[in-house]
Amino acid sequence: MPGYKAHLGAGLLAGAGGAFLAVKTGHIAQDPQLLAALLAVCLLAALFPDVDTDSKGKRLFYGLLLGLDAGLLYKEEYRWAAFLGLFAILPGLTAHRAWTHRWWAALLFPLPLFAASQFFLHFSWESALPFYLAALVGYASHLVLDREW
Repeated sequence: MPGYKAHLGAGLLAGAGGAFLAVKTGHIAQDPQLLAALLAVCLLAALFPDVDTDSKGKRLFYGLLLGLDAGLLYKEEYRWAAFLGLFAILPGLTAHRAWTHRWWAALLFPLPLFAASQFFLHFSWESALPFYLAALVGYASHLVLDREW
């Protein structure tokens, strides 16, 4: 079974390939900050499917979620903090390689990122779409490497 380094490597290759194609076809600008952000999203998504077991990805995600939840509480956004907490516990309620290793999860996982970027950051859907696709590509790279796709 591949470890986190293999999943990061696959995510890096898939993300870099996707970014190269998107830039060459003119779908996104050759902006270094945008490309770095897209690659970061891709790499995080490549680790996410193993959040249902003790892994580096789990520790990374729950650390990020803790910081985000603390920020929401600080801003007195209690409803959003509660939703984040609710969704954060879902992977822990199932066995490893359950729903987090299904093809449809690769489609669903990026949706909250897509919605949050529009709601909180006021991105247009055209601006948010590359982030959804980067997360989809990263997630799919994990499933392909695990032979679950």
